[in-house]
Amino acid sequence: MAEGSGKSQPGRTASLRLAVTGLAFLASACVAPRGGPPTAPTAPAERPAERPSTPIQQGLPQDVARHRVALLVPLTGTNAGLGRSLQNATQLAILDTNTDAIRITSYDTAGPGGAIAAAERAVAEGNKLILGPLLGEDARAVAPIARRARVPVLSFSNDASAAGNGVYLLGYSPTQSIERVVDYAKGNGITQFAGLIPSGVYGQRSSTAFLRAVESAGGKVLAMQNYDARPGSMNAAIAKLSGVPYQAILIAGSAGSATLAVPAIRRSGAGKAARVLGTELWNTDSAIASRPVLNGSWFASVPDGVYRQYAVKYRNRFGAAPYRLSALGYDAVLLTVRIARDWKNNTDFPASMLVDHDFGGVDGAFRFGRDGIAARALEVQEVRDGSIVTVSAAPASAQ
Repeated sequence: MAEGSGKSQPGRTASLRLAVTGLAFLASACVAPRGGPPTAPTAPAERPAERPSTPIQQGLPQDVARHRVALLVPLTGTNAGLGRSLQNATQLAILDTNTDAIRITSYDTAGPGGAIAAAERAVAEGNKLILGPLLGEDARAVAPIARRARVPVLSFSNDASAAGNGVYLLGYSPTQSIERVVDYAKGNGITQFAGLIPSGVYGQRSSTAFLRAVESAGGKVLAMQNYDARPGSMNAAIAKLSGVPYQAILIAGSAGSATLAVPAIRRSGAGKAARVLGTELWNTDSAIASRPVLNGSWFASVPDGVYRQYAVKYRNRFGAAPYRLSALGYDAVLLTVRIARDWKNNTDFPASMLVDHDFGGVDGAFRFGRDGIAARALEVQEVRDGSIVTVSAAPASAQ
């Protein structure tokens, strides 16, 4: 567990110094003199009245001047790097806003007892808002604990099934990114689509979003094929699409998967000239611009302009590049600081202020709907000759 707060306390050092000096003086006064004449007897001193002792409280001291906010992220285990980056981002936001309204305490969701133990401890120690956890399964696990304590959860997950009943999702939604890039493609004359979809929950949600987005845009999905991690699975799926006259193909996986898929797509019939479309996952890959096979590809994601400034500031302070998702931690603090202006001390977090209000930050404009999912203002980016170019700017406000 670690803590971060807005300002240092210069008086504390002076108080400690005075306390140490006082203890030294009392110690020297209690040493009996050795040798010399006996001292004259003195009148017995009057015994001071006993003062009631203050019991020592368990857990963290209650900071009545600031709002207590818990950060639930993995600080150990396989996702520790991302968890530390999120933690650093919240500290950076505290410093940048120069706020003394909130105090953030970190809890390890990968420690003993996992996310449940972390949430129970966070609630027991008086935190009124939870930032995190990172994973959808952890968000679902902590939701009942937080709900009983009337503590809202701002999760960094994009798992829509975890949203609602006091859980709000800050994560980048595949549904929104697919809708945005399909709409842009349709506006550029593309009406016939195909899909290359990974197996699993993410793939299922992406395929549903893809079908709905294309239908809404007035286009047609001519074919979709699934692939998995087995050798040859992706090439077999691409081969089944070879006779389909699609104009664009959505690869609903990582940029790494797309890098493997595109050469085979270009060797197929319609794939030679087809536009390749990606999802928000591509923006989490810092090496995407250096993948020549992806030249000309489009994908929709949160804006990168402010993020680049944030990344420089993060590197200067922490000596390493941030994870792309760490911006969620920074923006979560900005949101909290904004609401803290109207959040009375020692009261529950005003969750009603989260819904249908515009927020902004490193990742641009967003707002939570009644479903608890952050709707974001997304831009469309193109991989072009070793760089990423914005071909359709994000709107000023989230829809």
